[in-house]
Amino acid sequence: MTTPPQAVIFDLDGCLADSEPLSLETLAAEMRAIGVPWASFELVRERYLGRTSGDVCRDIAEYLGRPCPAGFVDNYLGRLFEAYETELKPIPPMVALLDAVQAAGIATCIASGGGLERIARTLAITGLGDRFGERTFSGEQVPRGKPAPDLVLFSAAQLGVAPEHCVVVEDSPHGVEGARAAGMRALGYTGGSHLDGIRGAHAELLRVAGAELVSEDASDLLKALGLVKPA
Repeated sequence: MTTPPQAVIFDLDGCLADSEPLSLETLAAEMRAIGVPWASFELVRERYLGRTSGDVCRDIAEYLGRPCPAGFVDNYLGRLFEAYETELKPIPPMVALLDAVQAAGIATCIASGGGLERIARTLAITGLGDRFGERTFSGEQVPRGKPAPDLVLFSAAQLGVAPEHCVVVEDSPHGVEGARAAGMRALGYTGGSHLDGIRGAHAELLRVAGAELVSEDASDLLKALGLVKPA
């Protein structure tokens, strides 16, 4: 049986919160509104899943040939938070996995490419805030976002756990790459509704990025964490 890790570092969007469909569609709409016509849901999903708003703004500036318009991020977040209030839901099987990990006494935290305000809003609306307290970390807090290892290394340091004793749970190839670059194990989760229609292809991207296991079934991830004996 696999030895359980000392810490599990969770991505938030698409892993614990089914927020990515709202986020990707809202981002695509806001990009089109400022003159980026190619910004479809599908292309935004392909390019920016797991990335920071800074990455998006840099690409927008390159495409437009001028700085990203002032207020772009605020307008995007405003639209997104409105949608969150009525549409955002947690992913129940992954919340159950989180509960099992915490019940086993394993340290946990959030490491998200989203901003701290977005993380806080997501956790509050989904009812997950009490499970993490201040153990929520953002790409805003490190020099480089995913796929660089900075965020998960920062998160592990805040928990006081060495990288080799951490497992990262991710839905994004960028996040998996960052975990592996940090010397951490990575598990890929593909159960989020934003992957409908591309689940198999996306699973392969996660494997290529270095995930040791990829599944849409949270119970498979629990086994990989060493908390359930394989049948």
